[in-house]
Amino acid sequence: MLNKIKEIIVTKTDNSYLQFIKYFFASAIALVADVAVLYILTEYAHLYYLISATISFLVGIAITYICSKLYIFTKTSIKNKTAEFTIFLIIGVIGLVLNNVFLYVFTEYLGLYYMLSKCLVIVITYLWNYFARKKFIFS
Repeated sequence: MLNKIKEIIVTKTDNSYLQFIKYFFASAIALVADVAVLYILTEYAHLYYLISATISFLVGIAITYICSKLYIFTKTSIKNKTAEFTIFLIIGVIGLVLNNVFLYVFTEYLGLYYMLSKCLVIVITYLWNYFARKKFIFS
């Protein structure tokens, strides 16, 4: 049983359901890094929360890319690795814009604490990133 779980976690798959689950866990790892960097840069380095959010989001993108390539998706529709990463990054930048716009709106206009705003924004950016990457890169 433990070997089967290990195989599911480590082995790439063509099964969309397993890819979605594995992407969820990879995103969870990236999310922990994202939120930690956001909090540390804002609270301890005293950076403006949107600057911290940008840096932390980019850390998350890097983690997600590495996990996607190593553990999740078997196929890529783009054979050129530079082009693949560029498209991955473009999708991530769109996610970053969504992240920062909604973070700003929730924090500045709704008056939510920036970390609570981040929790709400996570759902929006997760769905965008997964479905866009699945459609445009890993199909």
